[in-house]
Amino acid sequence: MTEYAEKRAVISGAGQSDVGRRLHRDPLDLTLDACVAAIDDAGLTTADIDGIATYPGPMDTPPGFSGSGVVDVQDALRLNLNWYTGGLDLPGQLGSVIDACLAVACDLATHVLCFRSVYEGSAQGEGGRAAVMPGGGGRGSFRAGSFMQWVLPFAAPSAATWIAMFAQRHFHEFGTTEEQLAQIALNARRNAGLNPKAIYRDPMTMDDYLAARMISTPLRLYDCDVPCDGGTAVIVSRADTVADLRKPPIQVEAVGTAIHGRPSWDQFDDLTTMACRDAGAQLWTRTDLKPSDVQLAEMYDGFSFITMAWLEAMGFCGRGESGPFVEGGQRIALDGELPLNTNGGQLSAGRLHGYGFLHEACVQLWGEAGDRQVPGGPEVGVAAAGGGPLAGVLLLTQRR
Repeated sequence: MTEYAEKRAVISGAGQSDVGRRLHRDPLDLTLDACVAAIDDAGLTTADIDGIATYPGPMDTPPGFSGSGVVDVQDALRLNLNWYTGGLDLPGQLGSVIDACLAVACDLATHVLCFRSVYEGSAQGEGGRAAVMPGGGGRGSFRAGSFMQWVLPFAAPSAATWIAMFAQRHFHEFGTTEEQLAQIALNARRNAGLNPKAIYRDPMTMDDYLAARMISTPLRLYDCDVPCDGGTAVIVSRADTVADLRKPPIQVEAVGTAIHGRPSWDQFDDLTTMACRDAGAQLWTRTDLKPSDVQLAEMYDGFSFITMAWLEAMGFCGRGESGPFVEGGQRIALDGELPLNTNGGQLSAGRLHGYGFLHEACVQLWGEAGDRQVPGGPEVGVAAAGGGPLAGVLLLTQRR
């Protein structure tokens, strides 16, 4: 088997700030809390960090979507950088981490600080999500360009509307049911009950789920992720630095970034799947491991159907079979054959926008997840992020 570049990268540390619905803290403070925690977790100092990677970089619109960029963090921590990246056009939120893996593999950097922070909860205040949506919140006129010019006239600025279209097609073509889709949200809530940082921890029943208001058919309220405030960071290091690290690092076994379909939210070639189909297929060409080797899956749930699309894309079940795969919830439970979104995902733990899944995968593989720890000492995990035309996925191993 070819030794692909990502195998020369490891994840050596992970950190997270406080996470809350509305913390009303400076977003740079949250970012730095996560960054410092990750550096300390790896047993490094700021003097060791010579690279930075982030997604999406500094953005003012929509409010709260980005807490900090490369310049903010470099200056605050007084870092001397040999390499950095931060931008929006990446294969999903974890594309920045995949970039860091390639940078250390090419000796452009030794230890790369990768971070993502949000303050969407505080930014929207009491105005709801409409307060931070383009053209909403009573902020006066808005001139749309690119994709938004085609959806705003139909009052469809939210990805909830676009993803609902994919879910509806899946329901129509494969007979997927509301009760099957509900298992993604119900499983997330059960796991969030064991996560002290989760936003929503109260038990939720199938009746609770079905009674919630419809957002965009077939997606209900609990199919949508929870805006919050928080920062997350990981350290990507060169594999030959193991002796310098505080604990055994996590190996990056393989990555997937491909998109072969049209890069569109509503004009993809198969509206029952997304770009995750291509990224997932690519990942398995870069490793000898198989889907059956994976012992935990942390996969994007900006909307619950995206997780179902990832389950199929990663080969955990066949095309169109994600409904029966999750039915009843036993298979994806903490003690099931494929523990899924073990921290509560974004549906209950909070929308940390991709990075939360990677953080949770690392914590689980290190055996540090406390009450929500997957039993049996898992050694192989997946962290995947992105919906629609965005998709990036990492296969991680921890050999004890």
